[in-house]
Amino acid sequence: MEVSGILGVVILVLDIWAIVRVIGSGASIGAKILWSLLILVLPVIGLIIWYLAGPK
Repeated sequence: MEVSGILGVVILVLDIWAIVRVIGSGASIGAKILWSLLILVLPVIGLIIWYLAGPK
């Protein structure tokens, strides 16, 4: 049980980090909203997609 709890906290921290990076990016407001929603709705998959295809 402890491993899954630690993994959950790590994913939460990475998601928050990704959302902060999205908000601070130079992307349009619409793109920021869409990326943030994707990361919030699909925490693991959204984070991976954002890392691979998101605004750099």
